[in-house]
Amino acid sequence: MRLILTILIATIWGGSAAAQRSIDFDSDVRPGDAVIVAVSDVEAMSELEAVIGEAGLENIRRAMGAAGFEEEVGASASCISGAEPYGEVHLVGVTSDEMSARDWEDFGGRAATLAKATKAARVSVLAPGADQAAIADAAFGAMLGQYTFDKYKSEAEPVEGALVMIAPSPEAARTEFNSEHAHIAYAVKWARDMQSEPANELYPEEFVRRARQEFRGVSNVTISVLDVRDMERLGMGAILGVGKGSLRPPRMMITRYDGGETGVAPIVFAGKGITFDSGGISLKSNTNMWQMKSDMTGAATVTAAVMGLAKSKAPVNVIAIAALAENMPDGGAQRPGDVVKTMSGTTVEIMSTDAEGRLVLADAVWYAQEQFEPSLLVDIATLTGSVGRALSDEYAGLFTREDDIAERLMVAGKVSGEDLWRLPLHPNHKKQIKSLIADIKNSGTGSPGASTGATFIGTFVKEETPWAHIDIAGIDWLSEATPTVPIGASGFSVRLLDQLARDGL
Repeated sequence: MRLILTILIATIWGGSAAAQRSIDFDSDVRPGDAVIVAVSDVEAMSELEAVIGEAGLENIRRAMGAAGFEEEVGASASCISGAEPYGEVHLVGVTSDEMSARDWEDFGGRAATLAKATKAARVSVLAPGADQAAIADAAFGAMLGQYTFDKYKSEAEPVEGALVMIAPSPEAARTEFNSEHAHIAYAVKWARDMQSEPANELYPEEFVRRARQEFRGVSNVTISVLDVRDMERLGMGAILGVGKGSLRPPRMMITRYDGGETGVAPIVFAGKGITFDSGGISLKSNTNMWQMKSDMTGAATVTAAVMGLAKSKAPVNVIAIAALAENMPDGGAQRPGDVVKTMSGTTVEIMSTDAEGRLVLADAVWYAQEQFEPSLLVDIATLTGSVGRALSDEYAGLFTREDDIAERLMVAGKVSGEDLWRLPLHPNHKKQIKSLIADIKNSGTGSPGASTGATFIGTFVKEETPWAHIDIAGIDWLSEATPTVPIGASGFSVRLLDQLARDGL
């Protein structure tokens, strides 16, 4: 196996940690650029020598030895001077001889992270021998990897500049990037922004306003919004019950994109949109409660997925339903022991007001079936702590009644880099959610919590409806960065849903 290195050649300047560079493509490095070069072998670095010269290459070799550089992924070494006219040099091991699309994305993500350390107007990235698809993949990874959310930092100083991918045919690489990646990258960024917003700034009505703004002028998109009066008329007692304790009224936003053939049934994505989850009367512990601002990730990612598909004019019919509410504990809030009636007519005993996500989705998935007769219904939710304990932050949990749907989603996850792991739906889970005084109960079901949560939602999905539930509670917010996902909001499932929709073509 060969080691591939990235070499960052940069002026020694402190850069803003909040810098987000634009992505561009060019055929040559310019004087004064900071430069990143992918090198296929530690011993044979002729490609690098062609850029920095023999003397510069020799200084890099000495720096590698002094730093004790090891040939493994993520290993690094630095040369502070001697690679004139460029200055600082960083070497980073990335992978072996066969670079997959994910490997190129990781390379781009690492390059973008390193580029934050310089204020050079341009940081050029060279990957000798890479084709335009690989260069586009690296650009995609760079867009994802450099993401930051600094909107509320009073001293944030975004850097004006570009991360430039050097390619033999820059126009071809740019076309590849724009057609395959740019729309997804923007959609992921939008979802991460929404996840990161504090709950005093982002609430159901504001979520709707921002989404409308993003879709303004986009062809073949229609947006409708159900307010409290609409939901009362439709009998949506579940989502209304969740929102009763908040001054911010619930909303259900339906974003429809008709880019495919007329008459072809749409894929419907339904997302849990709890803009803040205090737990309600079943109040959560203060520990990490701040993170419950991102309990609307499902709504953000389904909306973002449709946004990316619509802006790229994908030939598909898709709908996103964002079930939006704030779960708060005031004097009007629903209580443990209450019974609510859902849109389907099924009654639910509220055992815990902190099991609210399945309630808003109960009305959302029923509405989806009644209104749209979807070819496939997928709901996305930060639903249970149980799924995180089972799968950590490596996978999202997948639940479905049909093997072929599981296979479709698993393939889409593998291709997109957002992996799923299938967990069981068992007849015993239906017994566990039975209530003594109502049709079903929303909590107090025992183990396994992720499966009983999925079973609860499945109660509102007709047998003839193709359906899957994805629990992203363990992977929506990362405490350790990856090359393409910084610490914080991940935007997980935007890429997955985009791939799923396109795979159906």
